[in-house]
Amino acid sequence: MFTILKSLLLDVWRVYLTLLKVMVPALIIVKGFDLVGGTQWLAAFLSPFMNLVGLPDEMGLVWATAMLTNIYTGMAVFFELAGDSSLSVAQVSVLGIMMLLAHALPVEGAVAKLSGVSWRITLPLRIGGGFILGMIANQIYQFGDWQQQPAVIVWQPTPASSSIPDWAIAQLTMLASIFFIIAALIILLRLLKWCGIEKLIQTLLSPFLKALTIGKETTNVCVIGLVLGLSFGAGLLIDEARTGKISKRDIFLAVCFLGLTHSIIEDTLLILLLGADVMSILWGRLVFGFIVIAILARCIKQESPSYSITKTS
Repeated sequence: MFTILKSLLLDVWRVYLTLLKVMVPALIIVKGFDLVGGTQWLAAFLSPFMNLVGLPDEMGLVWATAMLTNIYTGMAVFFELAGDSSLSVAQVSVLGIMMLLAHALPVEGAVAKLSGVSWRITLPLRIGGGFILGMIANQIYQFGDWQQQPAVIVWQPTPASSSIPDWAIAQLTMLASIFFIIAALIILLRLLKWCGIEKLIQTLLSPFLKALTIGKETTNVCVIGLVLGLSFGAGLLIDEARTGKISKRDIFLAVCFLGLTHSIIEDTLLILLLGADVMSILWGRLVFGFIVIAILARCIKQESPSYSITKTS
């Protein structure tokens, strides 16, 4: 029992340390970028493009904030601007789609890079994907004149302190919680394998993964990424990859898929609180992610050796 516990703790620590080495520098860089006005610069760049997706220019600040930080912060900015511009359910849904596909890019992009997905893939995939799906959704809503009633915001953020000490405490708390989440996930994966549920999940999802040409070995980790988030899913994929059971191609496709579709429960609920339409922000997002990765998978040869997992000591 002691040997099993020791092995489990070592696995948890290895995955946790891998994520820390990526997340801590990314969080510090993003904070520094924001302090020198980087978020406002990005917002100014994005604002002219908002009209292409049927949104007011000022919504560029919301998307820029979400891209650099996270959905929660983007929501807080949205709440501050919502009083100045009355948006329809369709418009909030379009903005929500863009936030869901492209948020927390410095941290999640760094984790994806560690998994073998470079920045030149992550940024176009998620920012471009968010913008394209936003345009598609906008056109569909306008064509059918659907969801044009005013959005009802059912969430009001608690004002957060902008001081550096408070920010540091919040980040340390978040990083500490990740350790326990990873421990719970690894224990869950071991239990699923021991109980035989792992094979059942693989069987149920095998038709979808087969369509994406992704091996069944990634099934459980993909499920975790879909439910909890890219960082957890990619972190566990990295750990599994070191066992040699998952090919580099499967990891590449799985991380790209999770980049577009991760955290479908929590993130979807957050955007729903802004008054969005669940059909587009949940099902539209899943269908879009499936189509994009199916196309990408067919552009990558099965034996392609061009993706590698970065090793950390």
